[in-house]
Amino acid sequence: MSPARIYKPSPEQIAQRKIVGINEETVTNITSTDFPGHYPGEDHAWDKDQFEDNLQIQFHKNEKYDASFSVVGIDASIANAFRRIMIAEVATFAIEVVMTYNNTSIVQDEVLSHRLGLIPLTGSRAGFDKMDWWTPSAENPDDKSLNATDLNTLQMNLSVRCTKNRDAAENEEEPTKLYHNAHVYARDLKFQPNGKQTEWFSEEHGPVRAQNPDILIAKLRPGQEIELIAYARKGNGADHAKFSPVATATYRLLPLIQIIKPIVGEDAKKFAKCFLPGVVGLETVTEDDAVKDKQYRSHIGEQRAVVRNAFKDSVSRECLRHEEFKGKVKLGRIQDHFIFSVESTGQYQSDEIFLQSVQTLKSKIEVLKSDLETINH
Repeated sequence: MSPARIYKPSPEQIAQRKIVGINEETVTNITSTDFPGHYPGEDHAWDKDQFEDNLQIQFHKNEKYDASFSVVGIDASIANAFRRIMIAEVATFAIEVVMTYNNTSIVQDEVLSHRLGLIPLTGSRAGFDKMDWWTPSAENPDDKSLNATDLNTLQMNLSVRCTKNRDAAENEEEPTKLYHNAHVYARDLKFQPNGKQTEWFSEEHGPVRAQNPDILIAKLRPGQEIELIAYARKGNGADHAKFSPVATATYRLLPLIQIIKPIVGEDAKKFAKCFLPGVVGLETVTEDDAVKDKQYRSHIGEQRAVVRNAFKDSVSRECLRHEEFKGKVKLGRIQDHFIFSVESTGQYQSDEIFLQSVQTLKSKIEVLKSDLETINH
C-alpha cells in the first residue's frame, strides 16, 4: 500500500486559520489548531527547523525601563509562561525586615513597614548576582532577623526628625517651607554597606537606593521623628508582589482590520472616528484604486476609509454597532502574534527581564527533560 499523501495548505489558508474572529457579541476561532490530527491529511508534527523559521522578535520600543516588542510564531501557553515568569520568578531586592526604634509619626509601625517594603530598590547588577538567598534558622524559622549576613542581607537606615523653619515667612502656609523634613521620601533611606557589600555596591558600581527617590513615605510635624533600620533581601513575586521586577508585564494579540466593501464619503469619516487616532485614515479614491478593486469604480474622487496602523487598535468593536458598516468590515486578531509590554521597577532594564524569563523557562525545561530521561531509564 502506498503511503498516504500529505496535503500542504497554502500560505493564505494558514494565515486565515490564525485569525481570531471578533464579532459584535462573540469571539470565534480562539483555539490553536496546528497540532497533528486536527486537519485530516496534513502533517502538523512539531518541527524545530520550521519553528525557528517562523519565530520572529521585533522591538517597537526599547527604553531603559519601558519596552514593547512582538513575539511571532509561538503558542499562547508559551507567551503566558513568559508573562508569569516575568511577574513571579525573576528575583529582585525588597525590604523584608524593619527594626523600628522610634516612630512618633501618625503612620503606625506596621503600615510604615508595609510602605517601605513596597519601595522598589535598585543597585549594582553584578553585586545583586553575587548576593545569596536568605535562609531561615533551623532553630527558629519564624524569626526573619536571624541568619542575616553581608552575603544575603542589605541594610538601609532611615533617621528623620521634623523641626520648625525659623527662616519661614510670617504668613507662610506651605508645610515644606514652614518645617524642615515635613515630608519623608524614599531618598531618605540611606544604604549602609557591610562586609563585601562595600565592594559590590560601591559608588562606582552602583549603591543600593530607591529607584524612585520621590516616593512619599510619611508626613511629619515639629517634634515627630522616624528612626529605623530596614533589611532588604532577595525574593521573587511568587513569594510577595513587592519582589516583582515589573510594574506591568502584559501581552495582547495583534489586531486585524479588514475593509471588505467600500466605506466612502461621510461614512468613511464616521468609520475613522470609531477607532483610536492613527488606526484608520482617509484617502481619495484614484483611477488606479478603481483598477485594483472594481468596487471603487463608481467612487473615484471620493474619500475612502483605509487602515493606517492596526497595531494601535484596542479592538473596541464600536464600528460593528453601526448599521451602515454591516458586512463592510471584519475585525480579528492574529493568533500567534503577541505584543508584549514590559515596564521595569528598576533592578533590571525591561528587555533584560524578558531575557531572564527565557532563561528561567529554559532551566525548567532542562530539569523536566532530565526527569523524563531518569524515568525512561
